[in-house]
Formats: sequence, structure tokens, C-alpha cells
Amino acid sequence: MKTSTTPPRAVLLACSFAFIIVQLDVTIVNVALPQMGRELGASVAGLQWVIDAYTLGFAVFLLSAGVLGDKFGARRVFLAGFALFTLASLACAAAAGALALNIARAAQGIGAALLVPSSLSILNAAYAHDKQMLAKAVGWWTAAGGVSIAAGPVLGAALLELAGWRSIFWVNIPLCLAGYWLTLRAVPAAAGKDPGRAFDMPGQLLAVVALIAFIGAVIEVHALGWTHAAVQLGLAVAGGTGALFLLVEARSKAPMLPLALFRSAGFSGAVAFGVLVNFAYYGVIFVLSLYLQGVRGYTAMEAGLIFLPLTGTFIFSNIASGWVAARTGLRAPMIIGGLVGASGYALLCVFGISGQAGFWSMLPGLALIPAGMGLAVPAMTTSILSSVGSGQAGTASAILNTARQVGGALGVAVYGAMAAAASPELVAVGVRSTLMISSALLLCAAAAAWLCVAAPRRLPAAAQAR
Repeated sequence: MKTSTTPPRAVLLACSFAFIIVQLDVTIVNVALPQMGRELGASVAGLQWVIDAYTLGFAVFLLSAGVLGDKFGARRVFLAGFALFTLASLACAAAAGALALNIARAAQGIGAALLVPSSLSILNAAYAHDKQMLAKAVGWWTAAGGVSIAAGPVLGAALLELAGWRSIFWVNIPLCLAGYWLTLRAVPAAAGKDPGRAFDMPGQLLAVVALIAFIGAVIEVHALGWTHAAVQLGLAVAGGTGALFLLVEARSKAPMLPLALFRSAGFSGAVAFGVLVNFAYYGVIFVLSLYLQGVRGYTAMEAGLIFLPLTGTFIFSNIASGWVAARTGLRAPMIIGGLVGASGYALLCVFGISGQAGFWSMLPGLALIPAGMGLAVPAMTTSILSSVGSGQAGTASAILNTARQVGGALGVAVYGAMAAAASPELVAVGVRSTLMISSALLLCAAAAAWLCVAAPRRLPAAAQAR
């Protein structure tokens, strides 16, 4: 294959295909937990790690995967991600017990970590000649993930009905094999490769320990509470190893986390934006699911279907983000997206949370939240990629996605604690509080974009016409 003639659209398809697989397995498993518990002899509560093991493996190894992609080549790591995801899915489908299933799910998460930063690095290399087109490509990439997240619960329910819970893992196999084949055909072998990049082993180990301790502790907060000894020990270990990690990285000649990246206002602002957006969004989705089922009496499927039609606003705003960024620069969609999201949280707080509020009262707020997020996130991601050289694209995207995962986990833990109450009235009060806080956080995110992301230079007429 002549890499010089590789069509960027084929590369975009390969990268989007990977993100579909990664995001699909975030949500497709949820509806199958009761059947898994019955067949494997475990309680649904005991199977919570079927969800959390994937999240933990994904978040913990993102930084390492980004460094591996920069050193050995994004394409090579991308292919390894597909291969690992295939093998882990086979192990999930064949699991004889809950422990084996959870270990295989963690391996799936590691495979996902190999896929996500390398896919963005590949996109960055494919569209390096045109940053406006890169913004549009990232918008399509994000939209592909949004479609799969929405499809997950519905597809999972259908497969569960037709062939049992193991089929939700079997379905990954042809998808992974097709993605592997498409990558071999479309992605240049040299994409995002920096052979001179050193491998920082002390930093890698410290980062893994710190992230496992922190995210594991945060995941257990919902079940154990903040004062439980295991949670406090995990946070203490995370704090100690995290501080040591920063010390090692500051003194390392070839750090896995180049602290100099944070001297760029655009980079730091985009990372802060991502943390705030994920903290608010994942925290609110979590407590709204509890509210709809525990207070309003919806079934799990009904609660999921309430969110499903709203995915359209997320997808369309993802695509619109690239169009807006190509004409106004990256700052405008981030600011507008933050303001739109803040308005959505505020509307949902005022009109959507009450005993009389039905679906139509919730709809304006629920539509604006993903619309704002979809407009802002592709621009935020492009801002990260544009602020570094091609040899650090994998690391930079891994830093962003790790920070977002940590922000999402914290949002679930903090908001879950705020909404936990004995009476429906107090639950509703807690949910309103989380929505008010989320609105304020999105305003802060918009302010961060205004202050940190560079104002656009006037684009040539040819670029604006695309």
C-alpha cells in the first residue's frame, strides 16, 4: 500500500469504527446484569464490577497507551488494541464465573485504552495539513461514539432476548475483525510514530498505581461511603503515589507526562474544560437514572428510552462543531457549548424535577445538555491535538481522556452522595442541587475556554468555503 495515497476519509472510518466498539461496550452490558447474576450465581450488586472493571482498565492505562503509541507508532498500538479487545471479548463470552468475567472486562478496558489515544493520533497525522478538516473529522469521530452509546442499551436488550447475555460479547468479534482489516488497508504504517521517544518505566508504574487506587476508591464510594477504611486507604495511596509521580516526572529527562505541556494555556484550558464537562454530565446522568427509577417509578428500560431520543442533538451538534470551528476557530464552539449546556442544566433544574413534571417538561433541558456537550467536545479535542507536535499527539489525547475519566468518576461519586436520601422529597432536592452545581461548572468551563483557548485568526476564503 502506498501511504501517500491513503484517503483521509478511509482513515476516519477506521478510527470511528474503533470508537464505536469502545463506546458500545460502555453501555451494552447494563441491561444484561440480572441475567448474568442468575446464570453465574452472583448478585447484581456483586456484578457491579462488570461495569467498573471496564472503566478502571480503560482509565488507568490511557496514559501508558498514549506513550506507547507515540514511541512505537499509533497504527501498531491501534492494531494491538483491536486484537486485545477481540481476545477479551472471547474471554467474556466464555466466562464461567463472575471473577473470570470481571478480569476479562478489565482486559477489554485495556484494549479500549490502546484504541482511543492512538485513533486520535492517527487522525491528527491524517489531517495534519488542514486543521479545519481535522476539527470536522474529530466531530464525526465523536458522533460515531455517541451513536454507539445510545444504541448500546437497545442492542443489548435485543441480543439478551434472542440469544442470552453471552451474545453481547460475541457481537464484538466481527466488529473488531472488521476494524483490524480496515486499519491494515487504510492507516499508514508511520502514522504518529516517534521512535526516539523514551519509555519512562518509573512514571508508568506510579501512574498505574495512583490511578487504580484513586478510581477504585471513587467507584467504591457509592457502596461503602467516603468514611469507609478501604475508600480512605485508596485515596491516601493515590495521593502519595500521585505526588511521587509528579516529582519523578518533573525530574525525568523523558517523562511519560510532559509537565511542560501544561505551560500552554490552550492545553491546560482544554483539559480543565474536559474535567468540568465530564464531572457534570456523568454525575447528572447517574443521579437522574436513580431519580427516574427510584422516585418517579420508571423501569430501567423506560428510563433508558427517555434519554435515547436526545442522542440526536448530541450527534448533530458533534457534526456542527467541526463546521463552526472551521469558520470561527476552536474557542467559539467551546464557549457556546458551555453556555448551552449550562442553560440545559438550569432548565432541567427549574422545570424537570418535580412530582408533576413529565417527559415533555424535561425535554428542553435534556436536549440542550447533549447539544452543548456535542458542540464543545470535538473542538476541545482538536484544541489538544493542535497544541502539540505529531510526536506527542497520543500522549496529549491520553492526558485529556484520562482527566475526563477521572472527572466522570468523581462526578458520579460526589453527586451520588448528594442525591442519596431516604425520602423521595430529599432525593429530588439532592438532584436539583447537582443540576445547579452542574450549570455553574459549565459556566466555569466556558470561562476557561474564553481565557485559555487562543482567539482565531481570520481564515482564508478557501478554508471558509469548505
